[in-house]
Amino acid sequence: MKKEKIIIGSRNSKLALIYAQNVKNEILNNSDLKENQIYLKGVITKGDKVKDKRLSEVGGKGLFSKNIEKELLEDNIDIAVHALKDMPAIETKGLKSNFFLKRNDPREILISRDNKKLKDLKTKSIIGTSSLRREFQIKKLKEDISCKLIRGNVDTRLNKLKEGLYDAIILALAGIKSLNLEKEIAQIFLIDEIIPSVGQGIICIQCKENNLEIIELLNKINDSETYKCAIAERDVLKILEGDCETAVGANAILKENKITLEAELFSLDGSQRFYEKLTRDINDFDKIGIEIGKNLKEKSSGNYKK
Repeated sequence: MKKEKIIIGSRNSKLALIYAQNVKNEILNNSDLKENQIYLKGVITKGDKVKDKRLSEVGGKGLFSKNIEKELLEDNIDIAVHALKDMPAIETKGLKSNFFLKRNDPREILISRDNKKLKDLKTKSIIGTSSLRREFQIKKLKEDISCKLIRGNVDTRLNKLKEGLYDAIILALAGIKSLNLEKEIAQIFLIDEIIPSVGQGIICIQCKENNLEIIELLNKINDSETYKCAIAERDVLKILEGDCETAVGANAILKENKITLEAELFSLDGSQRFYEKLTRDINDFDKIGIEIGKNLKEKSSGNYKK
């Protein structure tokens, strides 16, 4: 490795910086670089600034990645770190985004006042989420609750819950584990109950597509199983031309040289659910998501986007 200093950029949140540190640790373990040669840089994104509206109202998923990608394109950082679930389906020109750390647990969790499970929440209880997918999924499990928009980092959401603005909130288990907040969890949902967001639990690492030195480095820490699952899930999103308003979940699992991918898609108002599940040879990881995406698109007759 010729480069004497590497700068890793991520969102400037506590959780995002933990993810960036995880990437740094993997690089240190798989190269001859030393601790003082790798620096972390927090980047404020528009998604962090706007906290009272849905992402779709102010520009979509790219709000969490555009500023970081700009830093990368302008060579202010060498590597960008993102939560894959926050990234748009279409890659930014000039950047390569196909590097991933080993996947964390992709499941969803419920945190509630008095540590109540979903079934024990009272009628008209208010659940905080910024995701239409989660809203439609949770209402399939319990119809008599209400969902209300909540934005902000994990600490902000937990504080709003404790202040009594919500009765419960839904979050990703991976983030809660990384922040050592497992004690707050009231319920972990099975994948059968709530299919997670595309790429949930996956840390994506990005660099410029012409930076061969960094690409060589990132190839050493790229987890092959996570790579296959990420490609399969994101292909569903690409075929659907999905954005943050698209209520879609997808989850891929590898077992015994097979890949199983399941996905669900909701109509705009959440009244219709379209579901697909397929198992293919593991070598078809880059085809299975395309097949499922096309099937969902046909089943829904396009009734999932404006």
